[in-house]
Amino acid sequence: MRRFKKILKLFLIPIFIFLLGNIVLYVIAFITPKLEIKTANSFSFYDNNNELFFSGNSNSEWVSLDEISPNLINATISVEDKNFYKHKGFDFLRIAKAMYLNVVNRDIVQGASTITQQYARNLYLTFDKTWKRKIDEAWLTIELESHYSKDKILEGYLNTINYGQGVYGIQNAARFYFDKDAKDLTISEASMLAGIPNSPANYSPLVDEYSAKKRQNTVLNMMYSNEYINKDEMDKAYNDNLVYIGKKEKYNLSTLMYYQDAVMNELKEIKSIPSSFLSTGGLKIYTALDLEAQTYFEESMTEQMQNVPDAQTSGVMMNPNNGEIIALIGGTNYVKSQYNRATDSKRQVGSTMKPFLYYAALENGFTSSTNFLSAPTTFTFGTDQTYSPKNFSEKYANMEISLAAAIAYSDNIYAVKTHMFLGEEALVETASRVGIDAKLEAVPSLPLGTNEINMIDFIGGYGAFANLGYKVDPHLIRKVEDIDGNILYESKKTKERVLNKSTVFILNELLSNTYSYDFVDYSTPTLMSIAPKLTNKYAIKSGSTDTDYLTIGYNKDIVLGVWYGYDNNQTINSSESKITKQIWANTMEKYFKEKETSWYDVPDNVVGVLINPITGELSTDNDEKKHICYYIKGTEPYSDTPDTILKDVIGN
Repeated sequence: MRRFKKILKLFLIPIFIFLLGNIVLYVIAFITPKLEIKTANSFSFYDNNNELFFSGNSNSEWVSLDEISPNLINATISVEDKNFYKHKGFDFLRIAKAMYLNVVNRDIVQGASTITQQYARNLYLTFDKTWKRKIDEAWLTIELESHYSKDKILEGYLNTINYGQGVYGIQNAARFYFDKDAKDLTISEASMLAGIPNSPANYSPLVDEYSAKKRQNTVLNMMYSNEYINKDEMDKAYNDNLVYIGKKEKYNLSTLMYYQDAVMNELKEIKSIPSSFLSTGGLKIYTALDLEAQTYFEESMTEQMQNVPDAQTSGVMMNPNNGEIIALIGGTNYVKSQYNRATDSKRQVGSTMKPFLYYAALENGFTSSTNFLSAPTTFTFGTDQTYSPKNFSEKYANMEISLAAAIAYSDNIYAVKTHMFLGEEALVETASRVGIDAKLEAVPSLPLGTNEINMIDFIGGYGAFANLGYKVDPHLIRKVEDIDGNILYESKKTKERVLNKSTVFILNELLSNTYSYDFVDYSTPTLMSIAPKLTNKYAIKSGSTDTDYLTIGYNKDIVLGVWYGYDNNQTINSSESKITKQIWANTMEKYFKEKETSWYDVPDNVVGVLINPITGELSTDNDEKKHICYYIKGTEPYSDTPDTILKDVIGN
């Protein structure tokens, strides 16, 4: 008997301490200030006209529990937390069972988070798997249970949970998937929606209907087990043919979520924004998004990508004068893939690297007329290492060509000769100067774009060409305010001159020749295919590798870059080579159709000269092709002084 009492005491003391501790915690939580659940962690996104284009957990979209279908409520409780109305935030029996199963299976096969715990995490916390986050979550769970009724907690949860496709809250989800109010959801519709929050990226029927149906079956079986529905209702709901609308009431762009995700990534990097939004009670984020530009970009992309369903594309549209990103595409369709290739990917950039090389060349004495021999060449470097680049389709002039022609045709031999003459560090230094942070290798192949660079980083570098020499910081966020309008962050418009204005102007003129009929000769300029579409003057460069195609171009108002390729790095068919060019041309022309834009003014120390575009020499009456190229005054070719200074030094 004494032994029994001793054993009983051993059990009762920890239980008593546990219960007492819980009472103390709940009392402390009760006397602390009440948490505001309708504004915490809410995100309101505004475009460049200060118009709201997305809101998550917004008061205006909040529906009360009696405005939500009982089918949805029952389905959610069944699959997420069947004892929701019986516990005080933690289901300890469920926790014990989950721990047992996870130990037995040596893997996490079952979780035990209650609806209150999930709500606390969604409202105030990140999803980091740290002990601090778990402790914070537990405390917030106690606070919620202390201050709010079960109905209010469930109401808040259903109004803020993620239902996939950038849709938060059950009213928005009902509208998006089925074009109806939350109160009108059937058992079949409710069981489908209730299954999504467990893994929005996998269980949305618009992403993977097979997995979504399996999840719906799980939900229905749990509803049946919990006696919310009978067997006939369960079978009928599963076999119902659901029709998905997949349309938002406003701004129904499939790529818009890529922009929103990019904004959230940038938000996390701003040090003045608290990691927990508990103190701010919601955020209003003012962005540079131009919905017209985003629409044109998506339309152009969709049109060109119809016949290549497995391929992907990404792109960035930026104002070079302040670095604001006005449109962004991270993939062909956010419904199918949430991976943002504009922000998270690094790809080889091909010949779009060459403009940085040629700026360095112009800065170091080259002119539009500087000649090199375009012919198959093997370069020797280092300790008897060799490099033998090839031109596209192995097309060579087999004669000396001008820098102007080399840019128009994207001649690889000319580029590597220039690179080796200047020294391999010159290109690295120029790229760094304009803000390209990628770690570039000073190797002979660098001007042909063999290094991998992020799209936003790269477009930022091109911004220095578009604004005539200023380094800018690409960004999406203009300003962040809390729910009361207090400014937490505001972007500062700072620019630093890093390039020479006149030299950049000359480079921009040379890059406008990539679609000029004056350069149609032994080869064709690389962007001639889009020349008929262009009604404005642009500086444009295309580039390609076996796995990547890019087109980047600009004028003084906009820089636009477009990438095309495959996530698995498969080789691209040559028939796909024009896709980025067409997307680029269509987007830019649509964007400027109703807008005024112009080209750059000629600097005072720059002069235009009519030359033979291939040889770079002054034009004569015998030349069939003539073109005006630009030079710093004093470096232009004269009739009795051809541009031989550098040629004599460099040789062929």
